Amino acid sequence: MRYIFVTGGVVSSLGKGLAAAALGTLLELRGLRVVFQKFDPYLNVDPGTMSPFQHGEVYVLNDGAETDLDLGHYERFTNCVLSRHNNLTSGQVYESVINRERRGDYLGKTVQVIPHVTDQIKARIRELSDESKYDVVITEVGGTTGDIEGLPFLEAIRQFILEVGPQNVVNIHVTLVPYIKAARELKTKPTQQSIAKLREIGLQPQVLMCRTEHALDAELRQKLSMFCNVVPEAVIEVRDVTHTIYEAPLMFHAEGLDALVCKLLGLQTPEPDLSNWRKFVERVVSPKKRVKIAVVGKYIDLQDAYKSIYESLTHAAASQDCGIDLKLIDAERLQDGVDGQLKDVAGVLIPGGFGDRGVEGKIKAARFARENKLPYLGLCLGMQVATIEFARNVCGIASANSAEFDQTSSDPVICLLDEQREVTNKGASMRLGTWPTKIQPGTLAEKIYGSDEVLERHRHRYEFNMKYREQMREKGFEISGTSPDGSLAELVELRDHPYFLACQYHPEFQSKPNKPHPLFKAFIQAALAHQG
Repeated sequence: MRYIFVTGGVVSSLGKGLAAAALGTLLELRGLRVVFQKFDPYLNVDPGTMSPFQHGEVYVLNDGAETDLDLGHYERFTNCVLSRHNNLTSGQVYESVINRERRGDYLGKTVQVIPHVTDQIKARIRELSDESKYDVVITEVGGTTGDIEGLPFLEAIRQFILEVGPQNVVNIHVTLVPYIKAARELKTKPTQQSIAKLREIGLQPQVLMCRTEHALDAELRQKLSMFCNVVPEAVIEVRDVTHTIYEAPLMFHAEGLDALVCKLLGLQTPEPDLSNWRKFVERVVSPKKRVKIAVVGKYIDLQDAYKSIYESLTHAAASQDCGIDLKLIDAERLQDGVDGQLKDVAGVLIPGGFGDRGVEGKIKAARFARENKLPYLGLCLGMQVATIEFARNVCGIASANSAEFDQTSSDPVICLLDEQREVTNKGASMRLGTWPTKIQPGTLAEKIYGSDEVLERHRHRYEFNMKYREQMREKGFEISGTSPDGSLAELVELRDHPYFLACQYHPEFQSKPNKPHPLFKAFIQAALAHQG
C-alpha cells in the first residue's frame, strides 16, 4: 500500500482537490487502483447544514453522506465510488473522541489531542488501507498550512509516515507563486514560508505543485528546489487551465507528475493511455456546435454552488460534440415575470435548493418552458416548482404550493410525509443517498434510461403529495418513476411536451466525462433538436 498526502499553503482555493483528482486520473490510467480521502478541519460534523455561500455545493454519496464538493472531483475524474469513510471532519473526530470518553473507553486517562485525536485520524486512513483492494490512497487535507484547526491532521500524518515508513509515502504541497506586477517577477518567498511552516510540524514535501499565472523558468525552479529542499524535477508548474478543468491531467502528465510520483513510491507502471481523455477534452475545447442553456437558481453568483450540474452539462454536451453556453439567471429577478430572459435559450434547467427565496421566479420559468415547448430539466426543487406550476395553471388548483413555502396551504401538492413531521433536527428528516426508482413502461423516461429500474442519489425533505396524482395525470402530468412500492414520486414528465422531465433525485452526482448521465444527455439532445 502506498500513500499520497496533499496539503496546501499560502492561500486557500488553490485547487488541491482538483490536483488530487487529476493525479488520481493519471495513476488509474497507469493501471493502479486508487482511492481518495478528504480531511476537512472545520468543526461542523459535515457540510449538510452549511450555506452554499460558505461551502459551495454539498456532494452526496451513495450511502447518504453529505460531503465536500472535492469528493465530486474524485468520483468524476476516476472510477471511485466513495462513502462516508472517505470524508473526515474535525467535528466527526472530536465527536467520536468525546463519545468514547463518555463511555469510559479511555479508562480514566486524560484525553488529549495527542494521542487520542491523532489516533482517531490515523485510524480513518487505515480503514481504507486495511481493505487491501487499493494500491494508492490519496488524502487531501483541507484548509491552509498554519490554520490552527488543521494542526491535528498534520501531526497525525507525521506520525503515520513514521509508522508505515517514508518510502511508502509522498507528500505533495500545493502552493502559490504570485506574480508581482510592479516588479514584473514571480515571488517564491510565500512558498518558502509555507514549506518552513510544514517543516516545523515535521513534514517535508517531496513534490511542489506551484499555482502560477506565468511560466516557471529553470532559475526559479532551481531556487524553489534549493530553499524548499525538493529535487528540481519535483517543482511542478500548475498554470490556470485555458478552457476546462479536464485539461489538468494532461498538463500534469506533461510536467511529469505521475512518473515522478510512481518513481518516489517505487511503483513500476506502464505509461498512461490518455487517448480517450484527450478526445473528450478536444470536444470540450473545440466542439462542432454550441447550445445555450439557462440555469435558473438562487446561488447563481457562486460558481461552486451548482458545480456538479455545470460539469454534468459539459459531459452531456461533449458526448454530442457540442459546447455549452450557460445563461445563469437569478430566480429572484424573474419574480415579476420572465421578461424575455428565456427567449434566446434552447433549454431550461432548474436545480435543487432549500427555502422560498426565488421560488416564484422558478415557477414562472417552468411555466415558460412548458408553454413554449422548451426542453426542461428539473432537479429536486426543480421538480417541485414544475409540479406547483402545473397544478396552478393547468389543473386550476390556484392555491397549490409546497408545505415548505406555505405551511397553511390548503393544497400542498408538495408536502412532508407523516413520519417526517415530528423530526426537529436539520437533516434528520431528509431522504439521503441512493434509492431505487422504478421506471414506468411506455414513458419517455423508459426510452431515455433503457431500463425498468435505476439507482439515483437523493437529498431532499419534501415529497410529491400522491393525493393529487390522478387529478394531475388527467391533464397530462405523468409520474414516470416511483419508489419500488409506488408510494413516492421520483420522476415526472409531461405527455404533450417534447422534453419536460423533472426528478426528485440528483442525477448530477453520477455523471462522468466519458459517461454522461442519461437525463442530461437526453436534455442536450432535445435542446439541440429545439434549436434546429
